[in-house]
Amino acid sequence: MQKITPFLWFDKQAEEAAQFYTSVFKNSKIGNVSHYTKDGFEVHGMPEGTAMVVEFELNGQQFQAINGGPHFKFTPAVSFMISCENQEEVDYYWDKLSEGGAPEAQQCGWLADKFGLSWQVVPTAMGDLMSKGTSEQKGNVMVAMLKMKKINIAELEAAHNQQ
Repeated sequence: MQKITPFLWFDKQAEEAAQFYTSVFKNSKIGNVSHYTKDGFEVHGMPEGTAMVVEFELNGQQFQAINGGPHFKFTPAVSFMISCENQEEVDYYWDKLSEGGAPEAQQCGWLADKFGLSWQVVPTAMGDLMSKGTSEQKGNVMVAMLKMKKINIAELEAAHNQQ
């Protein structure tokens, strides 16, 4: 059993979000879904039968989502990082998760999806390129990365190899 589970607060889109995320990530599934009843309506304000908590799994990572109303919104202060082995993976996750999202929230591999949740789509090669080599090489990679929205591995490598 996973000790810590991310618990995501949605207004009324928890089930839609879980369906979307499980369609993007392989080896994913939706688990139990509990629903609001008429009991407690004066507190929760949700129509009877509305999904309350949706359990789902993305690549073995468990999540839960709640339809809790409009009281809280996602911010970029919390994001989920996706480690990508190659440019094909970066492109796949970037394209899928940014669809319908906020273009103004895209910078340096970060994006906000159509639900407002922030993701970092990061190639594993970026860590090596930013930590190995001379100070100048690492600086070149940093400058190149700061100009990007979606990370481009070939451009980072070119910046690293620049003399």
